[in-house]
Amino acid sequence: MPYDVPGRADELSDELVRHWNDTIAAAYDSQDASLKSRFFELDWERLREPESTDAVKWPGDPAEPSFCIDDHAAQVLSDWGRRGRHALHNEYCEYAVESRRDATGRLRPKRVQVTTELREYWSCVAVRDPDRVRAMAAAVLGSEPAWEDLFGVSDPIRLSEDEREVAFGHAVAGHGNDPRLEDAGVPAQPTGTLNTENALFMTHPINGLDDLLYIVLFGAKPYAVREGGELRQASRDDIFTAFGVEQLACRHADPAAALGAYGAAFAGKQVALANPLGMYLREPNLDVFTYRAEPLPPEWARFGRGREGMHQRLVFGPPDEDDAFLDDITIAVGATEKPLVGGYQLLRELEVGPLVLVGEGEPVAESEWEVLRQVREPIPCNAAAVCRGIRELKRRYDAEHRGRAAPRSMTPP
Repeated sequence: MPYDVPGRADELSDELVRHWNDTIAAAYDSQDASLKSRFFELDWERLREPESTDAVKWPGDPAEPSFCIDDHAAQVLSDWGRRGRHALHNEYCEYAVESRRDATGRLRPKRVQVTTELREYWSCVAVRDPDRVRAMAAAVLGSEPAWEDLFGVSDPIRLSEDEREVAFGHAVAGHGNDPRLEDAGVPAQPTGTLNTENALFMTHPINGLDDLLYIVLFGAKPYAVREGGELRQASRDDIFTAFGVEQLACRHADPAAALGAYGAAFAGKQVALANPLGMYLREPNLDVFTYRAEPLPPEWARFGRGREGMHQRLVFGPPDEDDAFLDDITIAVGATEKPLVGGYQLLRELEVGPLVLVGEGEPVAESEWEVLRQVREPIPCNAAAVCRGIRELKRRYDAEHRGRAAPRSMTPP
């Protein structure tokens, strides 16, 4: 399973690359045996006549607050600093907004940092080579962070590897739903500011490597519905309802990843995550953005942390030396123009996804079909259990912002 590092963004030692592959293998091994089948191959090199597919991608904006409440709530809550990020940025794409004071002293949004980097990769490096992870962070942030910002201690070299993982989790990574880290007291989200005031890499617990493998494995099965004595492809609602995970069907990421793999499995083909395994940004639709009625300067959309076609980071907005601010940029919404006030509007114009390969296989045998019951009614997304928490988040947001004037583009349509 010779996976390179995500995006081929870093030059790591052979030993560190082996540890990264061990991390991938461990995430796969942790999946329930019932998910595994011949239709998913962990080792991409074992595929027969592999071809890349662009079918597994999705919009980066959080879907849950939109179906639970509405698009206005989705925007204001997703843009609500670390609280919005920690609660809602669960489509394998997270962002942080940098603010600066303008000439009048008013605090305004300056840029958006977007990341799709996996926390497991950064933690893998941090545990075994603190100097390397510090250099990675410095390259992203433009200055070298203190050890305390990365590990909460002045000398992480003196810690054991287990202690480093816990310390790194506390400071910048969170626990990622890893039971070992939860038992060690690591919170779901980091306690330090390095990866909350910036988007260094993803920290939402379900934006993980294990979750990515789960949903692709879940989809890579020959599901079918029997109709008129014949087997036909199952629908999204048929599949997610059959396994009691209806809430996942309402997000962007899970249906796209699962159904992309399912289409191949239904045809008897094999699916694998391509080399290098990672989550990657597609180019945003820049045509909808303008500044003073002109296209944006190219340097206002700066991609990084990966080679061409495998970018995992985007910094969007004017550089510090420019007097312009993020909300001086306008975005076309139908026939109207609105100021760009945060990351949510940007994420609606870009897509994310892993690189996926499909290889030739054998026709699905009669005994391999997983026949599901046909669903007659669509899944009611606004009744999902997650909506209770999102409506409570909106109540807290409204209470905190009661009496304040909302930015122009945050007023309800």
